[in-house]
Amino acid sequence: MKVIMTGNEAIARGAYEAGCTVASAYPGTPSTEILENLSTYDGIYAEWAPNEKVGLEVAAGAAIGGARSMTTMKHVGLNVAADPLFTIAYEGVNGGFVVVSADDPGMHSSQNEQDNRLFAPHAKIAMVEPSDSQECKDFMKEAFKISEQFDTVVLFRTTTRVSHSKSVVELGEREEVGVKPYEKNIQKYVMIPAHSRKKHYEVEERLKKLQEYSNSCGLNKIEMADSKIGVVTSGISYQYVKEVLGDKASILKIGMSYPLPDKLIKEFASKVDKLYVVEENEPYIENAIKVMGIQCTGKEIIPICGELSSDIIRKAMLGESKVESYKTDIQAPSRPPVLCPGCPHRGIFYAVSKYKDVIASGDIGCYTLGLVAPLNVTDICVCMGASVSSGIGLEKANQIAGRNNKVFAFIGDSTFFHSGITGLINSIYNSTPIVTCILDNSITAMTGHQENPGTGKTLQGKAAPIVDIEKVVLSLGIKEENLRVVDPYNLKATEEAVKAAHDSTEPFVIITKQPCALKKDVIKRRANMHCNIQTENCKKCKACLKTGCPALEFKNNVVSINKNMCNGCELCKQVCKFDAIEKVGE
Repeated sequence: MKVIMTGNEAIARGAYEAGCTVASAYPGTPSTEILENLSTYDGIYAEWAPNEKVGLEVAAGAAIGGARSMTTMKHVGLNVAADPLFTIAYEGVNGGFVVVSADDPGMHSSQNEQDNRLFAPHAKIAMVEPSDSQECKDFMKEAFKISEQFDTVVLFRTTTRVSHSKSVVELGEREEVGVKPYEKNIQKYVMIPAHSRKKHYEVEERLKKLQEYSNSCGLNKIEMADSKIGVVTSGISYQYVKEVLGDKASILKIGMSYPLPDKLIKEFASKVDKLYVVEENEPYIENAIKVMGIQCTGKEIIPICGELSSDIIRKAMLGESKVESYKTDIQAPSRPPVLCPGCPHRGIFYAVSKYKDVIASGDIGCYTLGLVAPLNVTDICVCMGASVSSGIGLEKANQIAGRNNKVFAFIGDSTFFHSGITGLINSIYNSTPIVTCILDNSITAMTGHQENPGTGKTLQGKAAPIVDIEKVVLSLGIKEENLRVVDPYNLKATEEAVKAAHDSTEPFVIITKQPCALKKDVIKRRANMHCNIQTENCKKCKACLKTGCPALEFKNNVVSINKNMCNGCELCKQVCKFDAIEKVGE
């Protein structure tokens, strides 16, 4: 049977057909849908982990126990999981073990553009790269075989376009491989230095065998056409090259990209007059080819920044301008990311925005959006969970410099579980007087409303214990008088909490509790609620506009509220000093 699938759906299907039985991951675009789809298949245990490191460790343990397992993450998630990855690379596997890294060229939803192909040679593990949905399924099945055949972790690297594009996939049957017996072997699975030193030699020998396999396997293939131009490429770049050049060039398509097929590359280079390398981001393949002493053209004409496209390749290789297949006079409006109408985070951001001495450390997710005008709160954002930790560093710098700024750190519930807890421990342990604001909207919002340890449900929809953030914070040592739990829709209570926190000389925590405005049950509950402007009372002071709510509009010198967007959170009503805003519906 053939169906149309996204790359992520096909990866999940491939894992199912390969007999994968355990999967653990933390959601992150563009990888999220893999686990969401995998959880729908029978015979597979799939879970959301608190972070990528835990996800990789769970899958690694399952592999050692004999189960085919996998973990998935976006590219920056592999930074979090790198510690166990590099060690399990020495230990090897028992059941097959695949690590999916979904990279994001162009940074559609990411804070950097790192190229995770570089992880494979660094960790000394095998790597495969699909270029469409069919290959996503087929290569996943092959990845499990490679893992078990060569006793290695396999890095399965995709990119946003491969993960989210759709193409036809031919489905197969599930291979029931079962779970291999586990046998105690401390020399293999306990990486004390004495064992690690021996394992390193085994890893190097394994790489030699993997390279021979790379030269002969069907994942790497030569497509000969016109021999005047030869292109070495991989992943989505292969699709662009085929679209632009067709039969005008010969292509070496790299599907197993570490170890690279050195003999096949040399053979291909000898058959073409001029060799090009087309790849997104880093010159990973290009550098390897040049080290072999083979002349090629790559980043001299192919940009290193951003994702590629057929138009970019057409201009770079053929000198031709973009070919427009159709024209339209309609232009999509600019829609910069903003906090949604009725977002529960808006109340605390608004309250903090009144303090001009605050330096706000933001975090990954919706709470980054505190930077958007007119709130203009967020000053810095580094990475997942770093708001509290970097806030501590900011406070230390302030103290040394004699500055009187107050540091507020903003972090969400899922991110707090991911890697924010340790920062808060640091703040409490070292008595650093920053304010940690944990914005609990009862979901992992920006990646698509995945469950987390605070939502009461697992990935597979089963009831789960709710990790109580308030109890966690108190258990870490925050004094009760330095903890406030507020409803951010209650502006007065929120402002009082912010003032107490601002004036405190000790570590302070504010927990805001209100579910995401886009949760289905919230939308249903508030469907008939909205606010109206009573124009006869409106003084056009525009104070309500300072909340930054997209439902508020100011046109033709009139303030109005779009009732189709408003969910009646009443923040604007509380801001208005002239009783010009009323709530409609209950």
